[in-house]
Amino acid sequence: MIAYNWPRYTAGLAAAAASAALADRLPRRLRTMARAGSAAAIGLLASATVASWLVYDRSELYDYDWLDALLPQAPSAHVVVGTGLDEASVPLAARWPASRQIAVDLYDPAVMTEGSVRRARRRVPPPPHAVPGRPDALPVRPGLADAVFLIFAAHELRQARDRERLFVECARALRPGGRLVLVEHLRDGANTAVFGPGAWHFLPRGEWLRLAAHAGLRPAAERRIAGLVTAFAFTKGWE
Repeated sequence: MIAYNWPRYTAGLAAAAASAALADRLPRRLRTMARAGSAAAIGLLASATVASWLVYDRSELYDYDWLDALLPQAPSAHVVVGTGLDEASVPLAARWPASRQIAVDLYDPAVMTEGSVRRARRRVPPPPHAVPGRPDALPVRPGLADAVFLIFAAHELRQARDRERLFVECARALRPGGRLVLVEHLRDGANTAVFGPGAWHFLPRGEWLRLAAHAGLRPAAERRIAGLVTAFAFTKGWE
């Protein structure tokens, strides 16, 4: 978290330190506001760091045992879609060694301009077998996959039209009865409480349900992880 977002941490701490240093030189009312703002900035940085540590380092998130509640059976073929940082392909391949895996890399530096994505990609490069794709053109033949995974990937497509195209492509890649597994933080009360304004980088629950419906997928299962991450399973057709 810190390695990927260190400029934001640096800017936040610098702003907090500057506010605290200048507070004594300000009129009483502004002094109180400056100190409160400094404390709030430090508090949000601390809460976001602790929350990220609990979710990514201490929770069940990366053991993937929660998939048992979302997938009725192990897939014979599955697709992992990444948009910059792919931490799912390797553990999913190890979980289902007999399953054919296609890893698709949608990263486009002209579109995904956030520095955190570039830094994450340098630290964790795509798997060697990943193939490039676009939101409107996944390199997967129709009906190939029993499961498609979008794990902390879809929110990096900031344009609604790109997300719509991606969900339609995921549905096209699924066999009838196959499932799209979406894992995301939501723009909700819990995430706003710990990430503050940073939670606006996430998308609300209603947007994900809308995208699934747009692609002809229906909700099949849902799991909350560490109180801050939601894993959805959407089904193509009727099982």
